[in-house]
Amino acid sequence: MSELSKAKHNRIKIALAGTPNVGKSVIFNNLTGGRAWVGNWPGTTVEKKVGKMRIDRQDAEVIDLPGIYSLTAYSLDELIARNAIIEEKPDVVVNILNASNIERSLYLTISLLEMGANVVVALNMIDIARERGYEIDVRKLRELLGVPVVPTIAIKGVGIDELKEEIKKACRGRKTPELIINYGDEVEREIEKIISVLEKDPALIKKYNKRWLAIKLLEKDEDVIERVRKSQVASMILKQVEKSIKTLEEALGRDIEEYIAEKRYEYAFRISNECVKVVREVPQTPSDIIDFAITHKVFGIPIILSILYMAFKFAFDVATPLVDLIDWFFAAFLYDIVKSSTLPEVVKSFLADGVITGIGSILVFLPNIVFLFIFISLLEDLGYMARAAFIIDKIMHRWGLTGKSIIPLIIGIGCNVPAIIATRAIEDENDRNVTALVNPLVSCSARLPVYLVIAAAFFVAYRGVVVLSMYLLGMLLAIMMALLLRKCVFRGPSTGFIMELPPYMTPLPKNVLIKTWERTKRFLFKAGTVILLATVLVWALSVTGPSGYIGTEALEDPTLLEKSWVGVIGKTMQPLFYPMGWDWRAIAALFFGFMAKEIVVSTMAVLYGAAGEEELPKMLSMAFTPLSAYAYMAFVLIYVPCLATLAALRGELGLKYAILALIYEILLAYLVALAIICIGIPLGLK
Repeated sequence: MSELSKAKHNRIKIALAGTPNVGKSVIFNNLTGGRAWVGNWPGTTVEKKVGKMRIDRQDAEVIDLPGIYSLTAYSLDELIARNAIIEEKPDVVVNILNASNIERSLYLTISLLEMGANVVVALNMIDIARERGYEIDVRKLRELLGVPVVPTIAIKGVGIDELKEEIKKACRGRKTPELIINYGDEVEREIEKIISVLEKDPALIKKYNKRWLAIKLLEKDEDVIERVRKSQVASMILKQVEKSIKTLEEALGRDIEEYIAEKRYEYAFRISNECVKVVREVPQTPSDIIDFAITHKVFGIPIILSILYMAFKFAFDVATPLVDLIDWFFAAFLYDIVKSSTLPEVVKSFLADGVITGIGSILVFLPNIVFLFIFISLLEDLGYMARAAFIIDKIMHRWGLTGKSIIPLIIGIGCNVPAIIATRAIEDENDRNVTALVNPLVSCSARLPVYLVIAAAFFVAYRGVVVLSMYLLGMLLAIMMALLLRKCVFRGPSTGFIMELPPYMTPLPKNVLIKTWERTKRFLFKAGTVILLATVLVWALSVTGPSGYIGTEALEDPTLLEKSWVGVIGKTMQPLFYPMGWDWRAIAALFFGFMAKEIVVSTMAVLYGAAGEEELPKMLSMAFTPLSAYAYMAFVLIYVPCLATLAALRGELGLKYAILALIYEILLAYLVALAIICIGIPLGLK
């Protein structure tokens, strides 16, 4: 029975594996048509991206594995990728190689083949390899690896049809070649001894490739050792492994794990040498010249700041007509229709003042957020974000954070929850804990509506600079808190950071749009669920109080509103914030902002009785001064982003550290806001 006919009983599974920045997401989108859904990997909160493609009139599931350099399982991403291949047993693993750096990519290929995976190689970015003067003998590479090799230029769609055809052929039952690196007579003898013991447990060798299992046991792989411990003959296996390791380390005079890794690199180097020729010298490419400027130790940071400013300027200016249109739709059209209807007064107020005002006050900023996501996606696909991480690493390392912390911090600009989860890729526990704890200080997209509405009220001419200052303040505070946590709580050296800079690529519009939609979807989901429920709750607490139902008139009469539950909450907390000069409505908005930061805006819209995007800034201009408004922005930036972020911290680090984050962020927010007021007043700022 062929593999394809077997697969008819179970859905065909295709896994995509490759190093970071190799074009894996572009190939994923090309294979699936961009139709993907996101779940979680079993037993984790790490996102799993899955799509569909058609193979012989049958749906196949395409799984996008995390970007990794090896399958050693030192990091969570490596462990997830390896478990996906071991446990889910994909019919085909598409291994994407960087054609301009084959030697570096081949280590993962060798690891996959040693596992017994049915591999199809996509030799991506073949055009960049040619530009750099490399000529690749694809036929020779195919012969040496013993698997199909398809040259591709994924971003242009070149070679994708051929890749699909090879995937289909592999699904029809192509026998997987067993690539065996000869590790030397002494090592091979010990591998055979371990295999002979493994064969005493048929169930074990049926589930795992026995040679791969033996090699990983010699490498002292903790995850594999735990799997073997469940075997009926575990004691025999582990005893033989211990004996073999001792024999080999005495004979070789070195660590066996290091020796095996070195042999794999030698094998990758040999294949690369035989298949890749330098046909012409390229003295200096335009990419090299650009990199010299943007990664420069002096010019790099100003360039990053300029690009970020341009991103915000682009998001504000281009989105203005769409913002006005959405504002008119909610604040004038829908609001007026409901208010002029014959519905009962309480229903009209619920729909107009609660649902429409609350949701409209958030969705009005959707164009700004979408255009910001487009800009970030363009920078990612262009190859700049990796370079930004490289530049910032030089600063971060001085403050006790590993360079690997940079990626989660950059992800935090979109959302702190996946950013905290992304810290799992950091091997060192202290580095991981510190990065997760300071990540909520990075300004996520949920805070952007608050910045925008306050900037529109007080800083119209400088709104780009003011909003950018919040992002920079968040990063600065994250670095300072990281240093403090390193010195007081998580002591010890920080690990190094190695990153392979991707080549510059022309962003593919389809890929940029897919990334933008994936990120925007989170925002829309929150607007349709959490924010809607919270807005309704704020409305309900505004028309009721300790004395019972007050009436919808409370939303228009400040004296009645003060008697509501919202008024009680705001008035109770007001003495704490007396030095900042915020009124009880602004303070109540902060209270509800614990659920999600976007709720701060929708709550203020309800409490200040603002029906639209233009009206809320006018209301705020009467309740704040520019100085107190800026302090309010800083407080919103720093205090706990949302309950989901706290839940992510609890899931990753435990309850103790989630409580630590909650306490330090509230205290820090208060101190920074107070400092802004105390410094600003003597300087004559109001």
